[in-house]
Amino acid sequence: MSKIVPKEQLSAYQRWEMDAFDQTPVALPTAEGIEQIQRQAHQEGYQEGLQQGREQGYREGREQAREEAQRLNQLLAKVSETLRQLDQEMAQQMLELALGIARQMLRQALPALPELLLPVVREAMNSLPQANQQPQLILHPQDAQLVRSHLDAELAHGHWRVVEDSQITPGGCRLETAQSELDATLENRWKRVLESLGQRGEWLDSSSPK
Repeated sequence: MSKIVPKEQLSAYQRWEMDAFDQTPVALPTAEGIEQIQRQAHQEGYQEGLQQGREQGYREGREQAREEAQRLNQLLAKVSETLRQLDQEMAQQMLELALGIARQMLRQALPALPELLLPVVREAMNSLPQANQQPQLILHPQDAQLVRSHLDAELAHGHWRVVEDSQITPGGCRLETAQSELDATLENRWKRVLESLGQRGEWLDSSSPK
């Protein structure tokens, strides 16, 4: 059985504890207070979630933008490469067309204007030393007659001997001396033109230069 001790007999600390409980009643929250606490907690949670969502959305949006930019750059690079290839292919086709037209024009012009050979022969003769080397000018028979009638003075001055060869294509010639030779045939001149343009082909090809 507990013994009741009068208050005046308690120690100072014991009296303080009793007074503290006597003077501070415990206040229980009301329903309205509980609802307010819930609303505040909900609002704080909402704001925190909103901030986290914004940060996450910003990160995801930035990453997505980076990926889109990378895909766009790759697409532009492919488009640029395709256009470059198309330009090269078009330039090659235009060059082949131009060479084909030039060859056909020469084929038609040489029989109609055989005198076109004269500048070629004159330049070839001047490019080789003839003194004491027994120079020979080899031409197709039909061109030999033309050269003799128009370049008689140059032939005599350089002591050139005209040699007829039906294997030489009309419009070209070959020059020979004791120490050198110059191929100015139509086929060889055409080949040099193609090589200067980075092309390959033969004068007698039926197809365009490759």
